[in-house]
Amino acid sequence: MDIKIFEVGPFAENTYLLIQEDSAILIDPGFSNETEYQSFQSALKEVTLDAIVLTHAHVDHVLGLQRVLKDHDVKVYVNTDDLFLWNNFGSQATMFGLNQVAFSFTPESLPKDEKFEVGGFEFECLYTPGHSPDHTSLYFKDEGFVIAGDALFNGSIGRTDLYQGSFEVLEQSIKEKLYTLPGNTKVYPGHGPVTTIEAEKAGNPFVKG
Repeated sequence: MDIKIFEVGPFAENTYLLIQEDSAILIDPGFSNETEYQSFQSALKEVTLDAIVLTHAHVDHVLGLQRVLKDHDVKVYVNTDDLFLWNNFGSQATMFGLNQVAFSFTPESLPKDEKFEVGGFEFECLYTPGHSPDHTSLYFKDEGFVIAGDALFNGSIGRTDLYQGSFEVLEQSIKEKLYTLPGNTKVYPGHGPVTTIEAEKAGNPFVKG
């Protein structure tokens, strides 16, 4: 599997494009301008985009979603137990001075703590709230990596002072869902550099392993 990382938008968010043979899925499209979007288009080349998967619906992780959907008629998946962030995307954007309109459709639902398959990609959804109530980490067991969104960073964790944020809930999510993964599992975070479960368990100053 080929993993392409795009650091995009005013929040330096990590957008991921996963390519496997002639299929691809896009995770957390945060493109904020046409140049960033075209870098994704160039990386996609002749590969078919099969789906968009969101770890959560904070504005920086969905900023480029509507631009992608102009060119690609694909389904969008997110945990739908709490759609407040999704339904209030327009308001979120306005708070940060971004010119965006609300979404006009309801996304497809990701399961909680179950395997999921889309476009030939199979991964395990790990429900990891605390940073946001809809937060899901995506664990690719066979490939040995997890896309952790804004739950766990290299040497840090997601902020917990936003809607339905809770340090205690996030700490539990990290300890029970992420720190229980094999130590050599690569962690691809929503912001910042790649790390490993082992490194975070040993040295993360916010949540000890």
